[in-house]
Amino acid sequence: MRYMVDTDAFSKLELELRRGVVVLATLSQLRTPRYGYELRQALADKGMPIEEGTLYPLLRRLETQGVLKSEWKIEDGPPRRYYALNADGKKLLKRLTECWQGMNKTMDQLLNEE
Repeated sequence: MRYMVDTDAFSKLELELRRGVVVLATLSQLRTPRYGYELRQALADKGMPIEEGTLYPLLRRLETQGVLKSEWKIEDGPPRRYYALNADGKKLLKRLTECWQGMNKTMDQLLNEE
């Protein structure tokens, strides 16, 4: 009988968990305008690294869904597209945060059962 999940299986399961929180993590960092690289750095610095190939399509999708606003700015270098939450995005962040906190509380109870 195997008691340990192999590394490959663990990695796949961990990736599934991360996918579930990447939207909330991204929204949490867009309370103020940020451009893509700056956003990636902020997330990575806080322990949530996201690949470019995941982040940029996510930003476009969230903007299409009407929860982000974006604008091009030129400041000390090349033009950059800055993203930020709009009013609907702020409401979504609040609702998802409440949902996350409720799930977190439930998971704490489940994981700490004896």
